[in-house]
Amino acid sequence: MSTGHASGQEQTAAGSPSPGRHRGRRSRVRLTLAALAVGALSVTGLTVAASPGGAAVPAAGVHPAAAAAPGAVPGPPSGFTTTWSDDFNGASGTGVDGGNWKYDTGPGSSFGTGEIETMTNSTSNVYQDGNGHLVLKALHSGTDPRSGWTSGRIETQAATFGAPPGGVVMMQSSIQQPNLTTANGAGYWPAFWMLGSPLRAGVSWPGSGEVDILEDINSRSSVFGTLHCGVNPGGPCNESTGIGSGERACSGCQSAYHTYAVQIDRSVSPEQIRWYLDGNNYFTVNANQVDATTWANAVDHPFFIIYDLAMGGGFPDAFGGGPNAATVSGGQMNIDYVAVYNKTPGGSGGATLLSQGHPATSSSTENASFPASAAVDGNTGTRWSSAFADPQWLRVDLGATHSISQVKLNWEAAYAKAFQIQTSNDGTNWTTVYSTTTGTGGNQTLNVSGSGRYVRMYGTQRGTPYGYSLYEFQVLGS
Repeated sequence: MSTGHASGQEQTAAGSPSPGRHRGRRSRVRLTLAALAVGALSVTGLTVAASPGGAAVPAAGVHPAAAAAPGAVPGPPSGFTTTWSDDFNGASGTGVDGGNWKYDTGPGSSFGTGEIETMTNSTSNVYQDGNGHLVLKALHSGTDPRSGWTSGRIETQAATFGAPPGGVVMMQSSIQQPNLTTANGAGYWPAFWMLGSPLRAGVSWPGSGEVDILEDINSRSSVFGTLHCGVNPGGPCNESTGIGSGERACSGCQSAYHTYAVQIDRSVSPEQIRWYLDGNNYFTVNANQVDATTWANAVDHPFFIIYDLAMGGGFPDAFGGGPNAATVSGGQMNIDYVAVYNKTPGGSGGATLLSQGHPATSSSTENASFPASAAVDGNTGTRWSSAFADPQWLRVDLGATHSISQVKLNWEAAYAKAFQIQTSNDGTNWTTVYSTTTGTGGNQTLNVSGSGRYVRMYGTQRGTPYGYSLYEFQVLGS
């Protein structure tokens, strides 16, 4: 949740680049705030009273939805297993389970993002509601809208949630954003996000990685998803902005529960991070958008999960600012459940990656820098490239006969317009299991049915004047 709000190409509402935001536990990052022309918001008074259960009751103007019946943590998607979950079924007015969570407390200014609240472990700010929900509530006292705020921030005790090589991890949570409007919710900054476990071992941000799964600011009923990596400022990830989705509409997300999820997929080449709202993939970052070292340092390790409800800071300021005198006290972020699901290496419906690291040969190479072996080494920073002529082929020896169910091709710019996927038991006699004359390059996942010890891509028509070039050639099966 540090800068997580826009990519280097995204702009703020007023057309200026979005400011950076780092939310590592106690690290500090300087913020350069965008200069924005934003109209002034109206002014009202704020009050809050305590409820018998210890949680605060919002003042007039805050309209939390009636408590919804808690939903059970969903079972894992097809091919996944449930690794860890919490459905927040504690007694009303109790804090979080200390075996699962720890509180991040102290002034928001220490997080390096310009926010103004003080994070506490009080059940006025962080509590279970007795109906299967966790509540993070921001409360205000005094007359100065820019001071006197308390709120909550928690993170998982475990920092073990990640995808092994060849596997997939999915983090998902059902959340209701603070049920406010742009008229009375300026400055609110709810977030569901995660930081790389190396941060806890002293590796600096953003090199250790951060994935922002949900952020909204100023009650705009929207969602932002972002990856932070590399160095700050600048670097391959344009820090402290990061590589982000920009603002996406999130209709109804303040009045009802919606699911927010991210998948880190290390079973594809290049690896991917995919963001989902209610099961719909709205944003994807591919590993080859940055250099291989930056990606590995930021993504290829476990993470820990964080929830927080910040007030003020560089991100809200970039969209008009807040809190101001119209901002009401008592807005709350309601969380139904959180779950981590994993798919084991060789997922894709139980298929196993068979080709990586096995002997590969080809009809030709452009030069010694682009050998056939580079297409099966699991590294998207290397590639095989052929001579500039048709036909050409790339072959991998699986070492034994296998059933083949899927082939994945990660093309460089020099791709095949017409090609076949072929299998063979002896390396001489070939059976075609896939054929096309309308290839478009990019990342292709081909579902096939066949068997063989040898599998090859046989190209008959290049899509460019150059040769054929593959970052990765992956064969999956059993």
